[in-house]
Amino acid sequence: MKTWRDKILEAFVPHVSPLTLVADPDNLIIEEKILQILYERGFELIPFDDYAAFRFAYESGHRTFWDKNNKTDFNVILRLESDDLKALPYDLLKAGRQLHFRLSELFPNLSYPIVSQLDRSYFDVLFEAQELYNPGQLGKNSTKDFILRHVFNIAPEIIKNPADFLRILLRRHYKKEQIPPMLDERFIQILQQNKEFSEWPAEQIVPDRDAFLEFLQERWPLFLDYILEYTDDSACQRKEVYGLKYPGPAYLPFDHDDIRIYIDNYFLENLLQPVTHPKADLLLKKLSPPKITVGLLIDPEKDNRKRLQSLLESLNQSFPPINCTHHDWCIFAYRLAQLYAGLYELESTPDFEKSLSTIQAETDTALHQWLAQKYSSLYNHPPSPPVMVHHIPRYITRSLDTKNNSKICLIVIDGMAIDQWLVLRDVLSKQNPSLKFKETASFAWIPTITSVSRQALFSGKIPLYFTSNIGSTDNDSKLWSQFWEEQGIHSTEIFYKKGLREFSSLESIKESLSDPKIRVAGLVVDTIDKIMHGMQLGTRGMHNQVHQWATQGMLIELLNLLLDKEFFIYITSDHGNIEAQGVGSPSESNIADLRGERVRIYNDDNSRANIKTKFPGSIDWPSIGLPDNYLPLLAPPRKAFVKVGDRIVSHGGISIEELIVPFIEIERRSP
Repeated sequence: MKTWRDKILEAFVPHVSPLTLVADPDNLIIEEKILQILYERGFELIPFDDYAAFRFAYESGHRTFWDKNNKTDFNVILRLESDDLKALPYDLLKAGRQLHFRLSELFPNLSYPIVSQLDRSYFDVLFEAQELYNPGQLGKNSTKDFILRHVFNIAPEIIKNPADFLRILLRRHYKKEQIPPMLDERFIQILQQNKEFSEWPAEQIVPDRDAFLEFLQERWPLFLDYILEYTDDSACQRKEVYGLKYPGPAYLPFDHDDIRIYIDNYFLENLLQPVTHPKADLLLKKLSPPKITVGLLIDPEKDNRKRLQSLLESLNQSFPPINCTHHDWCIFAYRLAQLYAGLYELESTPDFEKSLSTIQAETDTALHQWLAQKYSSLYNHPPSPPVMVHHIPRYITRSLDTKNNSKICLIVIDGMAIDQWLVLRDVLSKQNPSLKFKETASFAWIPTITSVSRQALFSGKIPLYFTSNIGSTDNDSKLWSQFWEEQGIHSTEIFYKKGLREFSSLESIKESLSDPKIRVAGLVVDTIDKIMHGMQLGTRGMHNQVHQWATQGMLIELLNLLLDKEFFIYITSDHGNIEAQGVGSPSESNIADLRGERVRIYNDDNSRANIKTKFPGSIDWPSIGLPDNYLPLLAPPRKAFVKVGDRIVSHGGISIEELIVPFIEIERRSP
């Protein structure tokens, strides 16, 4: 069966024309698999969202060559996020062939406003369903129902009882399915026609993952009471004792066969917290099957070790496949980070260390294989959601676009890995329980070093476009201001400050953040980076130091200040870090442009190749999105270019801990 991509890809035959102009208002050719295939066919895609950046890439990389030689192996695609190619300069219109791609042509029988809200990763299933069922011309509601049923496996009319409803929500929120709000609204509308669900807080727990987790958490103690043979009436009476925040039934069927498999994972991955119970011994006898006791807290250290062992076994069976999406790797990164965050709270054992090393080695191999196929397509994705860190500025412009007089602040915690974010989050939640975190993840740039990834983050551009200062972070402030001025924000409304670490540095920015003119703030908190580069106790020591820093209160005071000043807050990192073992330091004289612990940078292939031969397992990473003469040599997996046997915490390579970083949106919970 043909896929929706075939209709697009058949237009891209290599060497037909050196330049192809594409009108792509629906972001079709920047879908992950299409980009991969285009790359494999020898096409290079250049977006036209930044005229100056495009001209630089086009003129320096291609135009000069074409003018000198009519025969070329280049296949350049200039993509315009508009339906009108006439907006392009005349010289480009004259030089290139022109193509138009529209979503309405791929799904002619479905309502365009509905289909356009879907993430492109769902188009495969939708296109197959359209071909298989041939639904005819559908209106808006019929299109919503068709998508709910065939893409998300949600058929509201056959949800008859709480177990049916819970199963759908547990699957949806565990997988972090990206269901558009208009589909949620349709689902809720149909669901509430059934009196069985009239008292359920569907408007909250269907679209909001945090609300759903809170709903489950506050029902869990009631479930434990109920299985001790309380009646329905007595369970309902205990709703008052537990002070439930969310309306709805007191009892949820956590022990139902379709529910239990999800509940186990929710507890294993810390999405739900186990609770104590005065009749725990009796519960252990009554809970069936025994595995559900993961939600019962008896011996904290023993229970945590048991939970981590189960999580480790689960991870070992669920590596993302080679054909997965970036979203799958981000989910896996959070699951692995949960393991790290829990593991380093316990005393180490040889068995755990051996199992962890196996997981890390297999993760490194799987991720490297996936990156070899998919990394080259990541940077051209649309910025919502932000797949790579340079997408983040464009993504957060929506806060200014959708809310009048709004203010935003991007906090970059230099060097923070996801597992360290989990440590921070737990402390912040205790310091201010009203904080609400929307957690996702983005890919840093390779090599995962500050001068590359952080400049991309603050500029909103790929590293190719800041070639002249790619080895320094001195221009971060300039790049940040330049991006926002291009969005129409005046320079007097933009603020940037780096080097934030202790309370004294916080005092220095309070006045600036209190200035009513400031609408956009970019802040760099470098405490974790400083901890990392002085760390001699490995990742376990990192966790202890990060926890200690968080408890001192500087970060929570910064967040409270920003919230009081009505800023929308985003937190991310430019790269993460790993514990690595030394394999020796190259003797290079002056041939390396950068001598990092996890990466060396060279300006010619011969120099890099020569050093690579001396360090088996090192990786000559291609200059994807980088200047042509910026050639990284990455240290072997979990290794570093330092004295043999030395152990350090560093960054620069392509481990999951270095490459996939947290991206957090913070707001206050509604009272």
